[in-house]
Amino acid sequence: MPTYEYECRKCDHRFEEFQSMTDEPVKTCPLCGGEVRRLISGGGGLLFKGNGFYITDHRSESYKRKEREEKGLPAETSEKKEKKKPAVKKTE
Repeated sequence: MPTYEYECRKCDHRFEEFQSMTDEPVKTCPLCGGEVRRLISGGGGLLFKGNGFYITDHRSESYKRKEREEKGLPAETSEKKEKKKPAVKKTE
């Protein structure tokens, strides 16, 4: 449910209301009882990064590698890659 911001036309009191999108807008100020108007706000809670991706989306390693190459940055080694273990000699 979104949070709506209101401003009283009489006393200039600003307040927020957490209400459903289908709820009727608040009409009176809780302080003075004057008429209020709903303000247009920037919102929040949803962030986009890049071209249409959510901040929580994850890119594949191949995409990240290609992106670094296109930017001319050195290849980054992934910590997730398994480290090679030294060969163990078998004793007979």
